[in-house]
Amino acid sequence: MNFLAVLDEIVAGTLEPLAPRTDAEGRFPREVITALGQAGLLGLVSAAEVGGQGLGLREASAVVSRIAQTCPSTAMVVCMHYCATAVLEKFASEAVRRDVAQGRHLSTLAFSEAESRSHFWAPVSSARADGAEVVLDARKSWVTSAYEADSYVWSSRPMAAEGASTLWLVDAKLPGLSQPGHFDGLGLRGNASTPITAQGVRVAADARLGEDGQGFDIMMGVVLPWFATLNASCSTGLMEGAIRRAAAHVGATRHQHLGSSLADLPTIRAYLARARVRADSVQALVDSTISAVGAGSPDAMLRVLEVKVAAAEAALEVTDVAMRVCGGAAFRKEAGIERLFRDARAASVMAPTSDVLYDFIGKAVTGLPLF
Repeated sequence: MNFLAVLDEIVAGTLEPLAPRTDAEGRFPREVITALGQAGLLGLVSAAEVGGQGLGLREASAVVSRIAQTCPSTAMVVCMHYCATAVLEKFASEAVRRDVAQGRHLSTLAFSEAESRSHFWAPVSSARADGAEVVLDARKSWVTSAYEADSYVWSSRPMAAEGASTLWLVDAKLPGLSQPGHFDGLGLRGNASTPITAQGVRVAADARLGEDGQGFDIMMGVVLPWFATLNASCSTGLMEGAIRRAAAHVGATRHQHLGSSLADLPTIRAYLARARVRADSVQALVDSTISAVGAGSPDAMLRVLEVKVAAAEAALEVTDVAMRVCGGAAFRKEAGIERLFRDARAASVMAPTSDVLYDFIGKAVTGLPLF
């Protein structure tokens, strides 16, 4: 069966009924993640040689976007898992890769830190050798799926080499890891995004992903294209969900004394038309970015920088339109629109933030070095 057909069954049978609870209770969507794992969708981008489906960024984008139409919290969990998997596929052991491929292992990124904030590529956390082990100390500020994932792709300063960072595979159950607070926020309430503190956490020396000091190159060459594109895919799915719900509402809501629906109003149609154009334009950029990354085009990195900010800002506008055209009805929880409106606010402030990306794009356009 086609992977999207499998996903549609999970969306209809598990995701849609649980999405309101995920948001209302700030509950991690464990049942959905389990279903995705059992269906082989957590192993979507794992290599066929280790039992995965061997698919790529385009298919991952389609999965994240489809999930985000109903539950952006779950979509962000899957987004981060695929980003981590892209690193694990290149550098982790075969045993770890097989567990991911077979849906038994959920992973995520642990890059952002309190001291470097949205500059995720510049960790200040430390890693020091102690015999056959490495000791990690850190204050990670935001980790999606914190204490829900099985592992973290973790960044630190290099131990000895030149460079900005080194990456590690950290078992989420290791002693010394603690969760200083729980997330009770405006949107994306169910993705278990919280800080994690590491105090004297010991990992084996072979838990390193890549060479000492190679972390920055992996972040820019592997993680950023996946994260930016999949984060944008979450925004495109979110916009699709908002437009679909808004269009259904205005088509079904009638002025009985006039014998007409809200959709008969030219102003309403114009608002939705602008939202449709905005969403479709971003989807075209997502598709173009995936093609550029796959082909190794000279403008691939520029597209990567553009796609997240374009999608994040468009999602703010489109969900605002959905709220506007549905009026007071959009404030009702059961409509599902106000949840998407709140969830849309996250992408623009998620590192790298929209403001940081605009600066990078400006540097690229004017020929200045990014870093």
